[in-house]
Amino acid sequence: MMKQRMTLLGALAASVAFVGACPAMAEDKEIVTVVKVTGENWFTRMDEGVKAFGEQTDGVSTRQVGPARADAAQQAAIVQDLIAQGVDALAIVPMDPSTLEGVLRRAMGRGITVVTHEADSLQNTQLDMEAFDNAEFGAHFAAQIADCMGQSGKWTSFVGSLGSLTHVQWADGGAAYMEQFPNMELVSPKNESFNDANRAYETAKEILRSHPDIRGFQGGSAIDVIGIGRAVEEAGLEDKTCVYGLGLPRDTSAYLESGAVDGISFWDPKDAGFVMNVLANKVMNGEPIETGMDLGVPGYENVVVTDGPGEGKIVRGQAWVDVNASNWNEYPF
Repeated sequence: MMKQRMTLLGALAASVAFVGACPAMAEDKEIVTVVKVTGENWFTRMDEGVKAFGEQTDGVSTRQVGPARADAAQQAAIVQDLIAQGVDALAIVPMDPSTLEGVLRRAMGRGITVVTHEADSLQNTQLDMEAFDNAEFGAHFAAQIADCMGQSGKWTSFVGSLGSLTHVQWADGGAAYMEQFPNMELVSPKNESFNDANRAYETAKEILRSHPDIRGFQGGSAIDVIGIGRAVEEAGLEDKTCVYGLGLPRDTSAYLESGAVDGISFWDPKDAGFVMNVLANKVMNGEPIETGMDLGVPGYENVVVTDGPGEGKIVRGQAWVDVNASNWNEYPF
């Protein structure tokens, strides 16, 4: 009787061990997207793409996190915590890429896949995704400002922060474009808003006081044009200024309609969130990343892949969209 009981217990244990080892019971791989700041509409929209990828991809779970305010140190602390948790992959939009070099090196050293966005200078990433060529994007803003101003007068530029690499690249791209026009004068370049519309508003008011004849503004962060537009509108200068920059249609619509903001350009954050997770999953699975790939959303159907500054690669799409008062309502975000 005892022998029979032992045989039954052994069979049960073997059965339990088999179930535990069954592939169907394996946990999903987890990709965590880390953004610059939570609560900003840009990253709320990005979260839609992050969730969409997780919902349609078997064997993968996704989520998005970020600091409560745009702060590079807080973002680095979040990344360090995720490394300690042992997540499978990180998809990061750095506030300041240079501050994450050490923690991302540590992440990769522990076998965590690292993919980044808006950070083509990073050494410690396996892959950085850019929606387009950043110098060209900045020159595109400057071209519109120059045309609006008749290629003559004072203009200025805004950035989320001096550590926000892509914002600085856009400002530099705009400045380089303007060099061909001797009568265009750049004053107080690269004003930092720290992704805060109120700070952009206060800074724009101060610039208008210091340079009452200024006519051109190039925004960097997605909320800069909101603050600039508010300052322009309060001063009654809608017909005397030229304001272009990054923005989202619904956020900026009131100022587009009033003429306080003349135009915005953007890439859809939802698509960027989706593509970052597509790429993180491919890198995690050891799949090739090649020029000409179609990543499944508009603007990324024929990407260009080049070597990055470290051992990783840079993937570039062609994803920017121009919006003004005539077409902002065609976009649901």
